[in-house]
Amino acid sequence: MKEARAFLESGATQRQTNVAIEGPNTVEAATELWLRICEKEGLNGREPVTAYTCENYAYRAEFIKAYPWSKPLQELNTPDIVAFRSWLLNGEASRIVASKVLSSFHSIMKEMTIRGHMHHNPAIGVSIRAESRYKEAVNIPTKRDIVALLAAADALANSKNLTVGGAWKRYRPMLYLAVDSGMRPQEYIALGRSAIHPTGVQVERALDGSGRSISVTKTAAGRRFIDLSQDTLDMVNHYADRHAVANKHDLVFPSESGGWVCRRNWQHRGFEVACEKAGLMEEVESDGETVSRAKFRPYDLRHFFASMLIEERTNLKKIQKLMGHANIETTLNVYGHLIEDAEAGPKQAVGLLGRLSQSKGVETVPAAAE
Repeated sequence: MKEARAFLESGATQRQTNVAIEGPNTVEAATELWLRICEKEGLNGREPVTAYTCENYAYRAEFIKAYPWSKPLQELNTPDIVAFRSWLLNGEASRIVASKVLSSFHSIMKEMTIRGHMHHNPAIGVSIRAESRYKEAVNIPTKRDIVALLAAADALANSKNLTVGGAWKRYRPMLYLAVDSGMRPQEYIALGRSAIHPTGVQVERALDGSGRSISVTKTAAGRRFIDLSQDTLDMVNHYADRHAVANKHDLVFPSESGGWVCRRNWQHRGFEVACEKAGLMEEVESDGETVSRAKFRPYDLRHFFASMLIEERTNLKKIQKLMGHANIETTLNVYGHLIEDAEAGPKQAVGLLGRLSQSKGVETVPAAAE
């Protein structure tokens, strides 16, 4: 198998065939073809990407086209791709951006190969390991924090100030839903009335990254059913039936104009106001000044949901499904430390020497009295 793989990756199959290949003969042309396939047809049988994703791909494509490729597409070999990787890493792009560009280049090479425009894929085995986006521990609200946050939402919804009370008729069920479901903000903002079922919600669409349109969830794993508490369902249905304005997008939480709520407005005018009401604020340094800001973001409610699943010892595969993660590695990267803590049980306050004495049956000598 090793010899066969090395044979394919070396380009020997290309040198031993005289069959002419039709299609793009430069990396630039292949990249443009790949972009059109992503937008119009979809890669390898998958759905076409969203307009926002297409913009991101086009941005990465500029790096690929900017590199001075010295060979035709069909003559590329592994050292050529390694040289491209070095160019990316030694250029102005960050390591994370370079990793994403190379990932897109892999996709281009794979697509050209399966379509018969290349005899072999020279990019196999060439990669850039970027640091995990979850290097820092996630910020997880405690149960006490969540109780205070929901109580603040209740108080704001019942405010004597008509403007505040009117806004929180919508924000309150949104907040309860976020806590009870672990949905991403872009998912519950785009939630359709047809997605509400007697026992929960079916997540099947979301705002795209730009916030300018509603699309299907980014991955198939994002489409999932989540059970909800009856109180949350009643609150969401009550708002949808009694207060939501008519809209052409079937939205549960439409804006007053019938469009979808801006994520930034929801965070600043809704969520952060509730944090302030609940006393969930912190002092931080910004530009040499001490300022007060909310301790949490709307996305942190998703982390709380996951922490509760882990505390209840929910099966890891089910946690992955409910969180909408495409692969279990993401679940482990984000919440692995919580899973370890839950499995370990309550920690005993015993130091190294204490553990040593327990395992060896050795009595420790008490400290002399001062």
